[in-house]
Amino acid sequence: MEKITSLQNQKVKFWVSLKNKKVREENKLFIIEGDHLLKEAKSKNIVKEIISIEEDDTDYLVTKEIMQKISGQQSISKKIGVCEFLTPEKIEGNTLVLDCLQDPGNLGTLIRSAVAFGFKNILLSNDSVDLYNEKVIRASEGMIFHVNVVRCNLLEVLPKLKDDGYKIIGTTVKKEKSEKIKGDNLAIVIGNEGQGMSKDVKNLCDSLVNIPMTSNCESLNAAIAGSILMYEVYRESC
Repeated sequence: MEKITSLQNQKVKFWVSLKNKKVREENKLFIIEGDHLLKEAKSKNIVKEIISIEEDDTDYLVTKEIMQKISGQQSISKKIGVCEFLTPEKIEGNTLVLDCLQDPGNLGTLIRSAVAFGFKNILLSNDSVDLYNEKVIRASEGMIFHVNVVRCNLLEVLPKLKDDGYKIIGTTVKKEKSEKIKGDNLAIVIGNEGQGMSKDVKNLCDSLVNIPMTSNCESLNAAIAGSILMYEVYRESC
């Protein structure tokens, strides 16, 4: 265990720099905070370093001032982990597709819902929010370590899924013909919070569905809509 007390220490400066997306991508590393997330990350064997203000189970013992500098939260964390990026796996099973999703809270919530309702994969378009944004990680409540997230060019990957027998289901606020969505090879697309799905992605969809609601409400938050649709698939499978 190494003890660090200076804010000018090079290690400290590097840890702080991991708040920056470019630095995270260059080093393939990201920060997690708290015992719960550390436990989840350890189960994946991706924890590279543990930083703590306590002496137990840690690589670096630091001051509260240093911890506050590294942390992205208002209340000081007792432990912070530096983790390696997750390795994408082969796409198998039901999949959530996110087309230009921008809000980190929405992504974190959809990750939790995907795990809750048995969706094994999330396809994240290249122009979507960063998976390792601290707000995404917090909102996922550790479920980021239990789903296969693949950042990709949707226009290249979706046709391959179709060739593999997947049904691509798009979402719309327009009232389309209602149908039950069920099966084991589904890819449900949630579009951008403001603009919905892009035209090119929409053209790849086999069908479009909407969520019936009262006339007083025009649309739902992207995370809520995606969660409802995944739940419907899960319910049909029970």
